[in-house]
Amino acid sequence: MYLFTSESVSEGHPDKVADQISDAILDDFLRQDPASRVACETFVSTGLAVVGGEVTSHAYVDIQGVVRRTIRHIGYTKGEYHFDADSCAVISAVHEQSPDIAQGVDRAEKEEQGAGDQGMMFGYACNETPDFMPLPLTLAHVTLLELARIRREDNSPMPYLRPDAKCQYTVEYKDDHTPNRIHTLVLSTQHDPDADQARIRKDVEQILLPRVKARLSAANAALFQEGMILHVNPTGQFIIGGPHGDTGLTGRKIIVDTYGGRGAHGGGAFSGKDPSKVDRSAAYAARYIAKNLVAAGVADEMLVQISYAIGVARPVSIYVNTYGTAHVAWNDGAIAEKINSLFDLRPAAIIDHFGLTNPIYMPTAAYGHMGRDPYVEEVELIRDGRTVRRKVQFFGWELLDAVDRCRAAFQL
Repeated sequence: MYLFTSESVSEGHPDKVADQISDAILDDFLRQDPASRVACETFVSTGLAVVGGEVTSHAYVDIQGVVRRTIRHIGYTKGEYHFDADSCAVISAVHEQSPDIAQGVDRAEKEEQGAGDQGMMFGYACNETPDFMPLPLTLAHVTLLELARIRREDNSPMPYLRPDAKCQYTVEYKDDHTPNRIHTLVLSTQHDPDADQARIRKDVEQILLPRVKARLSAANAALFQEGMILHVNPTGQFIIGGPHGDTGLTGRKIIVDTYGGRGAHGGGAFSGKDPSKVDRSAAYAARYIAKNLVAAGVADEMLVQISYAIGVARPVSIYVNTYGTAHVAWNDGAIAEKINSLFDLRPAAIIDHFGLTNPIYMPTAAYGHMGRDPYVEEVELIRDGRTVRRKVQFFGWELLDAVDRCRAAFQL
């Protein structure tokens, strides 16, 4: 037996507030100009939001308006939070993107668009959950999503909830690497000053956790067993939170955004970056490849690494690790070579495949970029000076539309 732990944070966590502001700004640029190049960073603190970065676009975005709209959506709407949508100061320090970067990315032939930076990106998948994600992280995301739903409900059964929260699950694994039980749950949720800690714990046990279990597969719900250690607000109270309790920065929750510490991470953040930055687009492609190969039965667990040179379209390298779980008579190097022929990993091809120049990024900025349910939604775009509505794919890298192709390629 061994233990493994992952955490998630809510949309009201200061770092996630920053991520959501950055991605909301990116979305507004892409809504008007799909060729926008954006690298947007946000800093939030008591009564203050600062936006900086580099942008090249034909669009005009009311940055202050986007910032306030995003903060309002998250739930910071009261002066007592010391950070609220209507009264916080908003400072913008956005300038044009470096032409040195642009000349490495832009190409006469769109398909040969160069990578926006050097670096390595990782994708990971395993068969612990129906969404092919590590169980501890899925549990943490689902718990905080349910907590946010409860907070937003009319006549909420937990009316004292505030937007900031953190959740951490420790799962006990058998020696064959399958989950055995949930060992420990740590939940810290911001609350009103008059909330009784005993009531909060009781509500977590009797309201929140039954709703969490209802969203899980029967096998994973059964892992909540007698003897699970539960810590709720272990400091004793959590009244001061959000950007007043701690500063927030874009890109400071990259493990929450990906795989909860499983697999690997190349170090590049996602939020606020347009898809020419392979930190984002190639990480999505790597997840898509790993998920489809695991779903196809190539392996029970897979890590895919893709690396790039700035200004060069084709990857420098592709690496695969199946952790000894492969079900095909191919070694990991041969699987990597097959991936290179199965999937076009040039940045322009990735962008086209997943529709990454659409305004799809705000929903990714809280509760994870990976393991989410893909969906199509009609969005408002501005094209040639006219407002149009079009259906757009969200979380397209989570689709399992390459499974049959993978099975055929690996003769499964």
